[in-house]
Amino acid sequence: MKLATFLHRGTVKSGALTERGIVDLSAIGDVLTLLADPESRGAAESAIATATVFIPLDEVRLVAPLQPRAIIGIGLNYLDHVRETGAKLPERPVVFAKFPNAVAGPGDVITWCADATQQVDYEAELGVIIGRACYRVAKDEALRYVGGYTCVNDLSARDLQLGDSGKQWTLGKTLDGFCPIGPVVVTADAIPDPQQLEIRCMLNGALVQHSNTSKMIFDVATLIAHLSQFITLRPGDLIATGTPAGVGMSRKPPRWLQDGDVCTVEIAGIGALTNTMRVIA
Repeated sequence: MKLATFLHRGTVKSGALTERGIVDLSAIGDVLTLLADPESRGAAESAIATATVFIPLDEVRLVAPLQPRAIIGIGLNYLDHVRETGAKLPERPVVFAKFPNAVAGPGDVITWCADATQQVDYEAELGVIIGRACYRVAKDEALRYVGGYTCVNDLSARDLQLGDSGKQWTLGKTLDGFCPIGPVVVTADAIPDPQQLEIRCMLNGALVQHSNTSKMIFDVATLIAHLSQFITLRPGDLIATGTPAGVGMSRKPPRWLQDGDVCTVEIAGIGALTNTMRVIA
């Protein structure tokens, strides 16, 4: 299923995207409930199979599909990205945090103040949403705890993240709106192998990143197993799994996001997440 949260006639609803339009599933539960509760998911599947009413896509506005409880970022998780940054190959996943204030949805305008940062970068990433609580799980069991997958743009203020002697990864990663997600969450059963997904980023229509999740250094199962050795992962937690090469800071000269830029993250089988950037002088 492709699950979405959407605004329709002034009301926020949950539903499933189909070829005929959206099936309203609000009476069953929100997207997190549909991901985490097997009974609700079964009811949703039945509702889709028997649906006779479909809401046209042009009558709705998609918003962030859910509000994650926690957002866990992974840095330096594609070899080509490690090489372009001149970093050392990590021996285990590089972990950082983003806060819920960073969440934005498809079509949202991402705004920041010029006196806060002047080096904002894009990062196309596969987002993994936990569907079942897990602690200290083995790698070969890890994917059983995934509820679904989505697109993430891990926007990063590089001058904050990397610009002083102490580094400021969390601050540089979690300005308001710096974690657009969506446009939908695809349930895990529809993506049996998350390591075979084409991933791209387009900036004003030009291709700037193009890779495949098969090129991750630490795959999704490894990330879940590793994180769960230290913290309990709970339903709704989002793992942003890292970005491939092509980020703005590694270009010569660097290509920072500017006022009016339109950035799109595309992942095969999930969809396209597009946002416009605005800078407040």
